[in-house]
Amino acid sequence: MFDPSATPRVFAVPPGADFPRALVRGLRVRCDGHPPEALARVQLVLNTRRMARRVRELFDKGPPCLLPRISLVTDLGESVDLDRVPPAVPPLRRRLELTQLVARLLDQQPDLAARSSLFDLSDSLAALIEEMQGEGVPPEAIRQLDVTDLSGHWARAQAFIGIADQFLKTEDGSLDVQARQRRVVENLIARWQDAPPQHPVILAGSTGSRGTTLMLMQAVARLPQGALILPGYDFDQPAHVWERLDSAMTSEDHPQYRFRKLMTELGIGPAQIAAWTPDQPPSPARNRLVSLALRPAPITDAWMSEGPQLRDLDAATRNITLVEAQSPRAEALAIALRLRQAAETGQTAALITPDRMLTRQVSAALDRWNILPDDSAGLPLQLSPPGRFLRHVAGLFARRLDAEALLTLLKHPLCHSAGDRGAHLLHSRDLELHLRRNGPPFPDSASLTGFAVEKDVPDAWALWLIRNFCNQQISGTLPLTDWVQRLRDLAEAIASAGTDGAGELWDKNAGQSALAVISGLADEAEHGGEMTALDFADLLGALLAGQEVRDRDAPHPRIMIWGTLEARVQGADLLILGGLNEGSWPEAPAPDPWLNRQMRDRAGLLLPERRIGLSAHDFQQAIGATEVWLTRAVRSDDAETVPSRWLNRLTNLLQGLPDQGGRAALEQMRDRGKTWLRWSEMLEQAPRIAAAPRPSPRPPVAARPRRLSVTEIKRLIRDPYAIYAKHVLRLKPLDALVQAPDALLRGIVIHEILEHFVKDSVLDGALLTRDNFLKRAEALLDEHVAWPTARKLWLARLERIVDDFLRAEVSRRSDGGPIAFEAKMRLTLEPIGFTLNGRADRIDRNSRGALTIIDYKTGTPPSESQQAKFDKQLLIEAAMAEQGGIDGFDPMAVASAVFIGMGGTYKEVPAPLDKEPPDRVLAELKELISSYLEPDQGFSSRRMMHKDSDVGDYDHLARFGEWDRTAETKPEDLT
Repeated sequence: MFDPSATPRVFAVPPGADFPRALVRGLRVRCDGHPPEALARVQLVLNTRRMARRVRELFDKGPPCLLPRISLVTDLGESVDLDRVPPAVPPLRRRLELTQLVARLLDQQPDLAARSSLFDLSDSLAALIEEMQGEGVPPEAIRQLDVTDLSGHWARAQAFIGIADQFLKTEDGSLDVQARQRRVVENLIARWQDAPPQHPVILAGSTGSRGTTLMLMQAVARLPQGALILPGYDFDQPAHVWERLDSAMTSEDHPQYRFRKLMTELGIGPAQIAAWTPDQPPSPARNRLVSLALRPAPITDAWMSEGPQLRDLDAATRNITLVEAQSPRAEALAIALRLRQAAETGQTAALITPDRMLTRQVSAALDRWNILPDDSAGLPLQLSPPGRFLRHVAGLFARRLDAEALLTLLKHPLCHSAGDRGAHLLHSRDLELHLRRNGPPFPDSASLTGFAVEKDVPDAWALWLIRNFCNQQISGTLPLTDWVQRLRDLAEAIASAGTDGAGELWDKNAGQSALAVISGLADEAEHGGEMTALDFADLLGALLAGQEVRDRDAPHPRIMIWGTLEARVQGADLLILGGLNEGSWPEAPAPDPWLNRQMRDRAGLLLPERRIGLSAHDFQQAIGATEVWLTRAVRSDDAETVPSRWLNRLTNLLQGLPDQGGRAALEQMRDRGKTWLRWSEMLEQAPRIAAAPRPSPRPPVAARPRRLSVTEIKRLIRDPYAIYAKHVLRLKPLDALVQAPDALLRGIVIHEILEHFVKDSVLDGALLTRDNFLKRAEALLDEHVAWPTARKLWLARLERIVDDFLRAEVSRRSDGGPIAFEAKMRLTLEPIGFTLNGRADRIDRNSRGALTIIDYKTGTPPSESQQAKFDKQLLIEAAMAEQGGIDGFDPMAVASAVFIGMGGTYKEVPAPLDKEPPDRVLAELKELISSYLEPDQGFSSRRMMHKDSDVGDYDHLARFGEWDRTAETKPEDLT
């Protein structure tokens, strides 16, 4: 196939060309005129399985021929007799072993790092070991680094890197994947040196970014019939620029750096790299423009000398559209519109971006036209239904069961999936309503049994619920083998509803992938040692996050979404390069906790900029396609974004070439993008909907409430609409599922503490002490408050104010004492026939027979002015008491009424009985109630709220937000 050559044989394909298609075409051309078996003698080595599939598809399209022997770089040595190289140790086993060693080190030296970073440190250390093996860097190269200026950090890093020594000093029986691959390649190269193959061996598609692959490429290029075919090689880059790419420290992020490194290793120059086919790229002028734009940073002065020599800028940019959207949503919608047009016109189109959020937004926008793109990335397994289900089940081991965790699992589509799911969902709904209204925040077997009895739930469902969800939390450590078995058993029991099998848990692609993860973990669990439930849940989440799953559902055959890896081996009529912002494309290098750039360079490891250089190469290849869109969002999350460095270079270069038409070409690129952005804005336009008016419903008099509690009078004054919603519409707010130690619970508990303490001290005055008060408070807090932190905080608040409370209590007892607690009150207002009811926290009687009404407040007690106008609770209770409204008591005079504040400080606020005597209070109350029994009186929303920021239970029903307090009310007669 090839003529003899004294130098290594290297070919290349220019940016923009469909590499697999060019590869196949070149093979056919070179075998044309040879016997049919000539192509079959070719050994074609490719870098990825995607590339291999695409090459096979292109050969299958014809004309008919014998196929070359296609293999992968990672499989090349397997066909040779290499029995002496044992199988690689599974990566998961290595990870588990590393985790144990790192955990042991952290236990011995806790100051090295936080325990929560255990798995991150283990993963990072595993990546370092893999890289050292792949690049052939021995441990000695790391230990001998000069770190005199970084002694403190280096000492900590060495403690961890020391763990890696035993894994790097491999013997044949314990080779990691990268170490084994390098050993296989070394053995293969040694065999080739003794007996080089005489048939053609072609390695295509690799850039040589990893040490082992680079070593293999050198060997293949030197074979008698060996050749390399490089993708996206810049034939327009001058020789003097190639010479400036020798230093990794300054050039690693350049798209052509890896090719320069390969040339150096092979001892050849740019002139000795030939084109694989004579075909021209889609746009040679654009390749020249991009080549100049991406020159290495130290020599961008070439723009000044070579820029004026650029010609045909109009042709270079004619098929480029630049979309600079104001938001990621606008960017996604413009992309979706263009993809929709491609679907209508029969074009093949692909969105290329590493930004998964953008791809999800584009997919959602395409869904409005029932276009399902063929997304090569799929869904992370941890976000699939089985992945989420397994993570929630693992959470049962790590945390106390709460209502949110329970309902999350009960409502999951895989829960109780073996049958009768309709009845299961009905019982789950009833349980949710019960938990929202009655609690407890942490359901247990007793509370769930009580629910089952109250709602007459079938015994089988109740037993399944209690057996699989209660008492699953495990403290301490267990062997990983036990955790995996417990997880699988419990997950299958919850999914199958107690029947045989696992329901639908392991069905479909996602279920099978999840089962493979669990089975693989079970196989290697003996190497994981012991761990806590929380550590196991973190490990499971990390393993699931490392997998992706695709459930193909008849995607559109011509609309694709690719990552940068897929884009290297595919071709399309239109390529959309999306998310071209710094941090997205290219992604920011991950922080390295072990070695800085200089240390990596001196040790022979890869620099962080390597990934940026590979991304730059992907960008240079993609932008050379026939038609290209470049898109970015100018703002994201209310902050300005920074355009991708490559896009920035391209636009700056064009902007600086006005004489060659660069500025005009750039404006035309932007104008084409603005056209699509305008269309996307038109698509988003919606008819204006008038804002809802401020409601003031007027229901029939017969439907209006004839009974209110004393505390609701304040609401009737401030927010009448809330009374209408609660008593006329009979709507009750649904309590939050996630219960918290809020002000309401604190008020209930503090009231009970005070009631019990005061009752006890009435019977025995010796109990009126600080110690007894705090002992009683601690006991009741333990009984009623399920959150340890809240118990401590609330007890600390009580400790601060107990002395003030006791002094005031002794003063009150000096002239009488308590006669009633939680006293029921009831009074009918005549002649309107309206009933008031209430409950007084405490009633004292003095030596003269007059009453003192006391109400405890855990918040801020209302001032006397607020009581006179709005918060009339004590004033009304005093009037009711004088009218005989206290159950079990005759009408009695009220000497005083007082709010006792038990918040951050102790405070007493008396009711202004002298300014607001009971007779006047009752008269004004009757007038207020009577007005709301008139047909023309509406229940206005938020009539006199204390503050605009106050939130009402029924504000959403009143459409508050579409109007404010300046809006006029709109009465509405209801029938």
